[in-house]
Amino acid sequence: MHISITPSMTVKRLTINLFIITICSVITIKSLTPSIAATLNESFPAAEFHHDQDKDWINSKPLALNDLKGKVVLLDFWTFDCWNCYNSFPWMNKLEKRLEAKGLQVIGVHTPEFDHEKVRSKIEAKTKEFKLHHPIMIDNDFTYWRAMHNKYWPAFYLIDKKGQVRSVFFGETHEGDQQATRIEKKINELLAESG
Repeated sequence: MHISITPSMTVKRLTINLFIITICSVITIKSLTPSIAATLNESFPAAEFHHDQDKDWINSKPLALNDLKGKVVLLDFWTFDCWNCYNSFPWMNKLEKRLEAKGLQVIGVHTPEFDHEKVRSKIEAKTKEFKLHHPIMIDNDFTYWRAMHNKYWPAFYLIDKKGQVRSVFFGETHEGDQQATRIEKKINELLAESG
């Protein structure tokens, strides 16, 4: 018996094969996206914010660490061409809404990877697009990045009520994943501590 393969069968096979390859690629890429939690043996003082001009802040007047005493701070290093940062915003926005009344303060630190990411109007547009309402410090010269010894986007630093960095997390984070669960658990522990 001879089966002839028609051009439409070839296209269907090719389409199915491409679909399978795409699904496998997405699964592989997702599994390779790092989420790293650094448990600190010893806390250390958060670096003072290096930018104190109105032009260096979005959604806020310039802040100092002293303004945040008594609050637990989730410091988010991001840049607007970072997809891992974008993908983490829905989780972070929900977390902020849920815990803000209990004393959580999110502070964004926009540190650009590329020159075009230094343009304030572009940062403002992305801030609106992703519905980021918390204060954002523009760190175009990397002074705060270096002061915190950061190396990754996104990076999440948890600062306790006394201004000490207690935990550090790196990588894309989603509602309900292991990293989100660890971060929220640590935030709740810090919120429960006396200030």
